[in-house]
Amino acid sequence: APPPPPPGAWRRARAPPAPPAPPPRARPPAPARAPPPPPQRIRAYAGSRPADRVLIGHGWDASRWPERRPLSRAELDGLTGGRPLYLTRIDVHSALVTTAMLDLVPGVRGRDGFRDGEPLTGEAHHAVRAAAYASVSPGQRAEAQRAALRHATSLGIGTVHECGGPDISSEDDFTGLLKAAADEPGPRVVGYWADTDVERAHALGAAGAAGDLFADGSLGSHTACLHEPYADAPHAGAAHLDADAVAAHVTACTEVGLQAGFHAIGDHAIGNVVAGVRSAADALGLARIRAARHRVEHAEMLTPETVAAFAELGLTASVQPAFDAAWGGDTGMYAQRLGVERARTLNPYAALLRAGVPLAFGSDSPVTPLDPWGTVRAAAFHRTPEHRISVRAAFTAHTRGGWRAVGRDDAGTLVPGAPADYAVWRTGELVVQAPDDRVARWSTDPRSGTPGLPDLTPGNTLPECLRTVVFGQTVYVRPGE
Repeated sequence: APPPPPPGAWRRARAPPAPPAPPPRARPPAPARAPPPPPQRIRAYAGSRPADRVLIGHGWDASRWPERRPLSRAELDGLTGGRPLYLTRIDVHSALVTTAMLDLVPGVRGRDGFRDGEPLTGEAHHAVRAAAYASVSPGQRAEAQRAALRHATSLGIGTVHECGGPDISSEDDFTGLLKAAADEPGPRVVGYWADTDVERAHALGAAGAAGDLFADGSLGSHTACLHEPYADAPHAGAAHLDADAVAAHVTACTEVGLQAGFHAIGDHAIGNVVAGVRSAADALGLARIRAARHRVEHAEMLTPETVAAFAELGLTASVQPAFDAAWGGDTGMYAQRLGVERARTLNPYAALLRAGVPLAFGSDSPVTPLDPWGTVRAAAFHRTPEHRISVRAAFTAHTRGGWRAVGRDDAGTLVPGAPADYAVWRTGELVVQAPDDRVARWSTDPRSGTPGLPDLTPGNTLPECLRTVVFGQTVYVRPGE
């Protein structure tokens, strides 16, 4: 967790109660046992699965390993006994595979993104992903979807934004999830289909041809598109869409009443998106573009100029504060990839709010876990202090902000006439937390009427969900309550 702010930087309506004294001669809790190293986990998993199955795994991050390198294909071949294995990096923009997995995809060694001895990216990665997911049966996929939706309700999540697309999933996967959400009690699902074929997105029931329509890749996989080269690689990534392609897509979506959206992380890619949306606004009129509420996923490497452009064009920043909690700071992965100074510019939530840019918080699961209160905490205690926002503003971005991102201004609050979506939580004393001392003094004055929220200071226990209600129907009750 990031370090707490300096003394006096945060004000509370009331100081939280002191923790109870430990009982006499209380034994300290036993330290948590660390998980086994990745090679042992891979070997154990391979040994526990049927020999005829493709092995699928996720979540490695070599920037956190002592060797600072991914496992080689030869190592993976030995750990799996020569079986097909598809293992995605934590950002899902690159993958490790065994030789047997490559052999299932004819011609993959000649595709863009295949470099012997390095993780797969680009077209090679998409082709191998398709082959790995083809081994998952419809029944397995449906059960995984139901499990994911059940898990979301247990965390107080009433609405999920699903970002599918032809490069990262399948039409059956996308429509199956929408159907499961419609047929069974649980969170509603708003689907985005990342395809330049706008008519196809509309036919699949998508709210927008958006989500993971890639303008670039990720920082962790060295595929985000930058203006200047990476600090730890001799290149600046690659752009998948230029400004003309962005303009064409935004224009097509606006004309049929769909949201357009783009995955953009690097400053060069975000610049392409801004230039393209502005070109569409010149052609269709700024008012139509703003009314469509087009969105940008991640939007991490912003500049003052692109922040101002987001505000001007009415672009929603769909962002993930847990990214900063996981990889921010002067020694984190961002600093490794960009150097400390550039890394400190990432995820400027306070600047976005000051400019009037709509913020919608999410997780980008499975990149970072579904964790609503952890997400609010990550924004309020950003590793770069000048980017921190108040707990109240972060809470709003993770409730009302998500509804606004899908074009609904009448939801996300507990008021008469709004959809009856809410969660009941167990927590400690409610307080008011804000990084700006002037705001804090005003907010904690009883005359302001500012409602309190859980104390999210790092180290404190996060609220526990007791009940989740979606559109007036109880969809989760914590066992024993």
